[in-house]
Amino acid sequence: MPLKNTRDRWGSVSKLLHWTTLLLLVWIGWLGLTMGDLPNGPGKIATYALHKSIGITILTLAAIRIAWRLYAGAPDPIPGSPRWQERIASLTHLALYGLLLAMPLSGWILNSASGFPLQWFGLFNLPAITGKDHELHELAEYIHEWLFWAMATLVVLHASAAFYHHLFQRDATLARMLPGRASRVEPSMETPDA
Repeated sequence: MPLKNTRDRWGSVSKLLHWTTLLLLVWIGWLGLTMGDLPNGPGKIATYALHKSIGITILTLAAIRIAWRLYAGAPDPIPGSPRWQERIASLTHLALYGLLLAMPLSGWILNSASGFPLQWFGLFNLPAITGKDHELHELAEYIHEWLFWAMATLVVLHASAAFYHHLFQRDATLARMLPGRASRVEPSMETPDA
């Protein structure tokens, strides 16, 4: 399997970045939804620190994904796809990339405005990107939560569209992003049985 994207499928680097990001999003989403209810203590502090570290990792992966996409391009649209579907897919990808950057950045601002240190898995500290500010903290917290629900909605829609293509349109939209799978021939390109 090629590292770089080809005209008909995603390469192994894009697949690795895609699925790693998804797993991290599920993990950080679960942490974010449950950590506020934890009892105060070292466990809660450690969970918040983990949430922040995963967020910084997602921010880094998003920057790498964007750079790789600019370098490696993207596969051609599935033959026979309507232009409106291609446009919606492009806009959805653009929105997802934007959210992958905006969500962790809003968390970083939230953390900075609250005056807490930001470490990446306890290995090194990241600088505050704003001073301590209660009003900014409240605004960043609101935006961070709003961005989470926007991301969750778009991810569900994105996955639903992939399954729709796979199950009903029977094209390679989903298959060409699955690990270790070869794209199948499009139905419109198959030759009828003799």
